[in-house]
Amino acid sequence: MNFNFGKTALLAGVCSVFSMGYTPQLFAASAIDAVEAVQQAKKITGVVRDAMGPVIGANILIKGTTKGVITDIDGNFSLDVEPGATLVVSFIGYTSKEIVIGAENHYEVTLSEDTEMLEEVVVVGYGVQKKKLVTGATVEVKGEDIASRNTMSALGALQNQSPGVNIQAASGQPGDGFKISIRGAGTNGNTAPLYIIDGVAGGDINALNPADIERIDVLKDAASCAIYGARAANGVIMITTKQGKEGKIQVSYDGNVGWQYIYKRPDLLNAKEYMAVMDQVKFNTNQQPYDWSRFIDADLLEAYQNGTNPGTDWFDAIINDGAITTSHALNIAGGSEMSKFSTGIGYQYQDGIVGNVVKSDFRRFTFRLNSEHVLYRKGDMDVIKFGENVYYQHRQNQGIQIGNQYANAISNALRANPAIPIYNANGDYFMYDDMVASGTEGWLNYNSFSSNPIVQMLNTQNGNNKSKSFNLNTVAYLEIQPIKNLVYRGQVAYKQYSSMWKGYTNPYKLNDQGDAVEQAALSENMTIAWNWAVTNTVNYKFDIKDEHHFDVLVGTEYSREGNDMGETLEGSAQSSVFNDFAHAYFDNFTTRAGQATVGGYPVTDHSILSYFGRINYDYKEKYMFTAIMRADGSSNFAEGHRWGYFPSFSAGWVISNENFMESTRDWLDFLKLRVSWGQNGNENIGAFGYLSAFSFGDFGMYSFNNNKNSGTQGGYPTRLSNTDLTWETSEQTNVGLDARFLNGRLSFTFDWYNKKTKDLLIAVPVSSINGFTTKSSNAGTVENKGVEFTLGWNDQVGDDFTYGASFNIAYNKNEVTEVNNASGYVEGGNDLLSQGTGIMARMQVGHPIGYFYGYKTEGVMQNAADVQAYLDKNCGGNAANSLQGTGITPGDLKFVDVNGDGMITAADKTELGSPHPDVTAGLNLNFGYKGIDLGISLYGAFGQQVARSYRKFADGEYENYTTEVYDYWHGEGTSNKYPMLTPGNDINFQAISDIYVEDASYVRLQNLTLGYDFKRLWKSCPLQQLRLYFTAQNLFTITGYKGMDPENGMALNGAEPWVTGVDVGNYPQPRTYMFGVNIKF
Repeated sequence: MNFNFGKTALLAGVCSVFSMGYTPQLFAASAIDAVEAVQQAKKITGVVRDAMGPVIGANILIKGTTKGVITDIDGNFSLDVEPGATLVVSFIGYTSKEIVIGAENHYEVTLSEDTEMLEEVVVVGYGVQKKKLVTGATVEVKGEDIASRNTMSALGALQNQSPGVNIQAASGQPGDGFKISIRGAGTNGNTAPLYIIDGVAGGDINALNPADIERIDVLKDAASCAIYGARAANGVIMITTKQGKEGKIQVSYDGNVGWQYIYKRPDLLNAKEYMAVMDQVKFNTNQQPYDWSRFIDADLLEAYQNGTNPGTDWFDAIINDGAITTSHALNIAGGSEMSKFSTGIGYQYQDGIVGNVVKSDFRRFTFRLNSEHVLYRKGDMDVIKFGENVYYQHRQNQGIQIGNQYANAISNALRANPAIPIYNANGDYFMYDDMVASGTEGWLNYNSFSSNPIVQMLNTQNGNNKSKSFNLNTVAYLEIQPIKNLVYRGQVAYKQYSSMWKGYTNPYKLNDQGDAVEQAALSENMTIAWNWAVTNTVNYKFDIKDEHHFDVLVGTEYSREGNDMGETLEGSAQSSVFNDFAHAYFDNFTTRAGQATVGGYPVTDHSILSYFGRINYDYKEKYMFTAIMRADGSSNFAEGHRWGYFPSFSAGWVISNENFMESTRDWLDFLKLRVSWGQNGNENIGAFGYLSAFSFGDFGMYSFNNNKNSGTQGGYPTRLSNTDLTWETSEQTNVGLDARFLNGRLSFTFDWYNKKTKDLLIAVPVSSINGFTTKSSNAGTVENKGVEFTLGWNDQVGDDFTYGASFNIAYNKNEVTEVNNASGYVEGGNDLLSQGTGIMARMQVGHPIGYFYGYKTEGVMQNAADVQAYLDKNCGGNAANSLQGTGITPGDLKFVDVNGDGMITAADKTELGSPHPDVTAGLNLNFGYKGIDLGISLYGAFGQQVARSYRKFADGEYENYTTEVYDYWHGEGTSNKYPMLTPGNDINFQAISDIYVEDASYVRLQNLTLGYDFKRLWKSCPLQQLRLYFTAQNLFTITGYKGMDPENGMALNGAEPWVTGVDVGNYPQPRTYMFGVNIKF
């Protein structure tokens, strides 16, 4: 029995890295060992190999001590050791070997794979399980495969490595996240999965430094996720951060610096081309062309017309090519048999490629400390064990405004007039006074919306903003094992999040259409949120007759979260002392008194109480069965509806273990069949979402006592109650097959699934006599069906050349099967594509969720005869029945009479496409030769569409175009897709139709990394690794999409996360070239 009181004292200071695993007794023992070593030790050398070649990083430990070394890149090691001592040679996934030191000075060790150890790598809910016994659909991605991609977010590295997990970048702006769905969108709410970080639910994967991650396990089917019941309807992603390991302290550093570039620029019209197109618009309606001297100074106009001055490429003017990105991570790990630790610090910075004078940027500092300590050991059994995980993130970023069409810096640049210069003759920005004075009449007489988008970015919150956030995640756990294989685990987790944001607007005036601010404005807000959870589990593993194996888990969990403070401070003043963002504080406004306002929102506590249990059974590791039940009670629902119950059942059959498979064992290593069924839940309606809500304020539409000149203070209900709201439930069936061939060189996985999400929590329309438009209800069902396939190959040729390939592909069909409201559909995306375009997306039975909804077209009318033929076919011969009305003319679109009623109306709107890909695929290749390594990663998405418009119709025809405008109709035979350009808001453009919807299928070379470990050349180098590498990200994209980036994961309206795939000038992902170094010692 070994009870170490020095370790017990660590409970008083577990966050001190200096006490991890080292007691005075150990230090004293080490000193004695050192003295004896001087007297008796000799230097030995050796090499560690496996069946494939040298084993890099194998642990060589002198038994009974903490002294040891790690093998180098060639598997070699050297060590001072006493004769008669025993060396323990170990490496993850291999059977350890012990060697007694004799007279020899050189030892060659061959390790063999430990099948048992290899199978004990799958992380499942509240524990681990042998991989070969897993009956659910899971995917494991190793930490080194994530870190090697050198991405700011782990999701970026995960994108092409997990079939069935659709990950799309929200945008390329630094710090922006990803839209993720596992096995299709099953809800019209947030599709994000549940993140479990080091055993704690509800974490933020975007807060993690990818270098801190040891592994990610994706749980895709309901049977795998059922243990997390309430919040697992969208799947579960489990992240394990780096843990301590027994042996000598290891230090690693990974640092890189890169340069980012825009890889696809829109081909905008220059000034001369723009003027010609504007004249064509006049010609199309039998008007005289413009006299451009009215708006442009004579010398500048001449330069435009003779081509010596191309005008302003506003998009190019806001691009920041060569923007820097850098990342640095330092990790330290080590420990003894009784205590282990791992700690890491990291810093990441990314400058934006869009913004130029006003750059978007992102920086993050992270700190991590994980440790585990055996407090009481009896024989080989750890009776009492304690550990903790601490993670801290500080994040700061500044962003230009993107997203919708109204304050989008990129969209503003794409639309801006190229004949307006950036600077005036004095070298200052071209401002309002210059607009007025330009030419003989001024630009504002050409278009009253004319403006300089860079001036707007410089002076508004669009470019003057900054946010900071702080995340602290802590976990402490205690494990007690009173008897062999009976383990109690108690865990307490606490998380705190705080954020601050500041936005500043300078006084400015761009035009006479409201683009002006007379007084400086400052806005600030601050939020503090917290979450704590207590988890208790008991796990017992036992066998009956060495054939029947049982693993039983029961547990309970209680979690609570809320906002301690959520307030917004807003102020405005007529003048500021400094008039710049750096000095934007309320004290620096000269007339601030009485002009600051304070607003806030109530505390929104939310709690869940859970009980759960799981039974794993297998017979001779040949036949497996798992049953799970979880019960969750949520405060989000009314009494009588708070509890949800989520069962699952799964089974497996290792066919390769059958006697009748004996003849296949020379080529078939492993073959397993899996089947599963289960249910998960979703309670994402917000705290107290079943109750009615009220708003208070000054309402100008109400007046009393004949006081018509001022509003009335009061309150009114903003939401109808629905105490019958209950859980959204996802039910899924899965059939899978796992196989390995040819001594593990070839691997294969296949899954078929059917996932049905019922009782969707959606807002349904209600009668207007209630004073409301919608109320929350359980009113929908969505079905996702699909297949997933993974094929891998790893091999070695000779002693030096290794190579591997992994290919995965997934197909998913998404369909709404039920919407329980009077209309049978839910609409969204109003005026999202451009002003006046109306609804563009629907959730409707028989269609994908969020499909594009509008008019089909069948070309452009070429002449008068074509107009009449169109009217006869689609409008009963009557122009009044067309969408264009009696003014229909050649150059107009032919809208299709879908329902065949002889007229074009809203009833003819139909499905135009879906933002969800039908197929996603990933290919990863790796090669190694004598210290050289090459990795290539490609990702593809196929079958999805994007709706694109870079124009805002409030400005009519005056906005700039891309060179696609030359494909618009301008005479018979010139185009049969795009209509004629005309002044004003033409119905040909304002009606959502298929002219906006494009196929956005693509294949992208995500990552190419070439490295070399100079340790191979420098044999005497004290370092374990000295690797230099070059990485290219987003090197090329193959697509037919005409926009800047086919990957459009952002929801432009945050209240409608199901409406995606709309491009109004999205922030593109950069192409990055990067150099870095990996050092280990």
